[in-house]
Amino acid sequence: MSENRPFVLTIAGLDPSGGAGILADIKTFEQHKVSGFAISTANTIQTENQFYEIQWTDLSFVIRSIETLFLNYKITVAKIGILSSLYDLSRIISTIKLLSPSTKIVWDPVLKSTTKFEFLNIKDYLDLNKIISKIDLLTPNYNEIEILFPGFISKKYWKENQLPTNILLKGGHNETAIGTDLLFLKNEILELFPSDKKCFEKHGSGCVLSSSIASNLALNQTITEACKNAKIYIENYLNSTSTLTGYHYV
Repeated sequence: MSENRPFVLTIAGLDPSGGAGILADIKTFEQHKVSGFAISTANTIQTENQFYEIQWTDLSFVIRSIETLFLNYKITVAKIGILSSLYDLSRIISTIKLLSPSTKIVWDPVLKSTTKFEFLNIKDYLDLNKIISKIDLLTPNYNEIEILFPGFISKKYWKENQLPTNILLKGGHNETAIGTDLLFLKNEILELFPSDKKCFEKHGSGCVLSSSIASNLALNQTITEACKNAKIYIENYLNSTSTLTGYHYV
């Protein structure tokens, strides 16, 4: 494989329509000129319009896949998507950090499908914070942030509590400023404003954004640079068609 491209791994679900999950991630990796690997955490039956069914991959198989790749390649960044439990998330992160402590981790918390199919149920918030503290960036939308951190928006959770990691709060559901993302870093909050490009809703846009960020991190960009440049990429993707599926290009 090319010595000039960093290796990036996506650990997420397989969407046969290609709009989300590992197929969308791999398309994004290729456009960013990084070498992409993929491990499937679930097989799904879905289209860009409807989610029907999910079949989870056995965790031990996922872990063995991770071990095999990390023992054979220097993986710079791992992006994690859909998972069935916090236990699975914890095991996956622990395995990565044991094999390669320097690997950066981005978690795009896919908690529900657009048809309200629930994937991961948060029960123990102390465990959640402990697990999240081991990743480098969390990329929830406005609905997911309230599940992960109840009262995050309504009660301004971040003002009273120390956040366990960096968070990019995606602005697609931001009712007061649509399209404006908020990047919560250790000592500051940055607003990432949308451009004047016309953007259409897309199936799997969160997957594309997070895999773009992961690619940029692998290319030695800072978290701020990675998020800013990923916003440009996702806007091009959202602007590419007026349908729920888009075209990948830089």
